[in-house]
Amino acid sequence: MEAGTVKQINIVQEMRTSYIDYAMSVIVSRALPDARDGFKPVHRRILYAMMDMGLRSKTSYKKSARIVGEVLGKYHPHGDQAVYDSMARMAQDFSLRYMLVDGQGNFGSVDGDPPAAMRYTEARLDIMAEEMVKDIDKDTVDFVNNFDGSLQEPSVLPARLPNMLLNGSSGIAVGMATNIPSHNIKEVCKALIYMIENQDNIDDVTVEDIMKFIPGPDFATGGIIVGTEGIRQAYSTGKGKITVQGRAQIEEIRGNRYQIRVTEIPYQVNKTTLLERIAALVRKGKLSEISDLRDESDRNGMRIIIELKRTSQPKRVLNRLYKFTQLQSTFGINMLALVDSEPRMLPLMRSLQIFIDHRLDVLTRRSQFELEKAKHRAHIIEGLLIALANLDEVIKTIRKSEDSNAAKKNLMGRFSLSDIQAQAILDMQLRRLSQLEREKIENEHKELMESIAHLEDLLAHPKKILALIYTSIKK
Repeated sequence: MEAGTVKQINIVQEMRTSYIDYAMSVIVSRALPDARDGFKPVHRRILYAMMDMGLRSKTSYKKSARIVGEVLGKYHPHGDQAVYDSMARMAQDFSLRYMLVDGQGNFGSVDGDPPAAMRYTEARLDIMAEEMVKDIDKDTVDFVNNFDGSLQEPSVLPARLPNMLLNGSSGIAVGMATNIPSHNIKEVCKALIYMIENQDNIDDVTVEDIMKFIPGPDFATGGIIVGTEGIRQAYSTGKGKITVQGRAQIEEIRGNRYQIRVTEIPYQVNKTTLLERIAALVRKGKLSEISDLRDESDRNGMRIIIELKRTSQPKRVLNRLYKFTQLQSTFGINMLALVDSEPRMLPLMRSLQIFIDHRLDVLTRRSQFELEKAKHRAHIIEGLLIALANLDEVIKTIRKSEDSNAAKKNLMGRFSLSDIQAQAILDMQLRRLSQLEREKIENEHKELMESIAHLEDLLAHPKKILALIYTSIKK
């Protein structure tokens, strides 16, 4: 439209269209994880950028500012603080059940302390994150253009493990939100193994069967889940509420007195805020039985000591702590994630099945990639074997040729070789004419043919690919 041109529009329709476009952008590109790998775009881009930088679990650390700059410049054109906060969260053992970033420096604490500035901290991929990006270079996932079309980025990660269930996810979109709890890796793997074993009659598998392996969430900060009804409802429908209590022990101390020792608190509860709340209730007289409150937490773990007066009843005080403080809190489970780029409420079994389907697709694509690569290499080796079988004549043909292009054409015509085979013969070093090198070429050809037969068999029988998933999970 030319500058100065006035176009009449329906304001209601325009507002509706613009708002829906904005809402879908937030839902798909920012707030909700993909059900296949369990990552939001920012987390996926951080891990991919770190992998691209060569930051493995056994390499040296790199400055967080360098990593953030890489992510911003190549894949995620948003605020640097947003990227750094996302990366820092993946390095916090109180935020993620299984950390994905190995951080060095101050990355915050359960007391609510923020991470140090990105110029002071360093990071690299954790060993579990390597499992999330493994085989990404083998055409296992689709790549899409980045924000300016200059680079390609993965639309999803291969993810050997179901990150969405292991580490959970939380986010607020437009008109919807997700809040997925974390789970124990051994329990999730056992459930996946059970589902793979029962793929033929998967419709007969019930949530009760899966709950034999996954009895409930397993939060990063520990705690005790009270009751099972909320868990069962959440796993059946994708939505439910559970009550989480801090782990506390009543201990007898000197002078016939008691103390309450808290070693775990509910997930996402700020320890400092919890202590301030308890102190405020003591001052108001609601918890007058408490005589002393100390935070003895250190690098070995959490330890909150609540000393009681001699005349107090420990169990009663503990119950009042649960009632009036965040030592008992409610976690609202809302297992909302993207399935085919659309938000869907996912019961537990559906989440597990989506991951199995994703791994099936990843391993099928990896097998196809490796098959094409093996066939290409076998084709070249077959050309070398033809040359070795007719060595004198090959040398004679090359010597009679005017130049390399003519030699290639003469070889192709004389021995029915392809362009690639003829070029490989011309590039072959003289040392490969020795008997030992000949045996190496013959052995390589034999191994390639065995590999091709194995890969073709895999692709012809999807159940064998399922067996590969089964084996990898069992490890």
